[in-house]
Amino acid sequence: MTRLHLVRHGPTHAKSMVGWSDLPADLSDHAAIARLSAHLPPEACVVSSDLQRAVHTADAIQDGRMRLPHDPALREINFGAWELRTWREVEAEDPVQIRAYWETPGDIRPPGGESWHDVTARVNGAVDRLMAAHREQDIILVAHFGVILTQVQRALGITAYDAFAHKIDNLSVTEVSQTSNGWQVTRINHLP
Repeated sequence: MTRLHLVRHGPTHAKSMVGWSDLPADLSDHAAIARLSAHLPPEACVVSSDLQRAVHTADAIQDGRMRLPHDPALREINFGAWELRTWREVEAEDPVQIRAYWETPGDIRPPGGESWHDVTARVNGAVDRLMAAHREQDIILVAHFGVILTQVQRALGITAYDAFAHKIDNLSVTEVSQTSNGWQVTRINHLP
């Protein structure tokens, strides 16, 4: 069995859509970081997206675990022209497009950005490569809200809309496993 421990990076405190912008994470809650690291398996390898909020969170919980190279395929959703803008700002300009993007996720793209199907294909490919290279191991994958939801959707076999109903807090752990019987979900949004 290969287990993924999907960790959402520390908070950025941004009140907008943050995708590929390289904002730092607030990792000042040392007690939460220590609890998170203690919860994760000590023999697991650690990988993160290449955005600094994920990289620095992975650094904070590495604690002697083997580190894999940062992977740009594990980045958050590319929001294109909506990047660093609030829902209200975008809704004021294009209410139909933004509602369609979140309410019927699939092929709808923000201008210059990615659709949910684009994100899912990108992340699934990266996760499949990781799991093939590290069979029968635990992998700690430090990434983003959208990245984690792609794996929740895949493991549960649910729609993207249903996946978006799951809350994924900063510094939470979502655990999914791939076994000979398929995907299993152990926990979603666990805060150690």
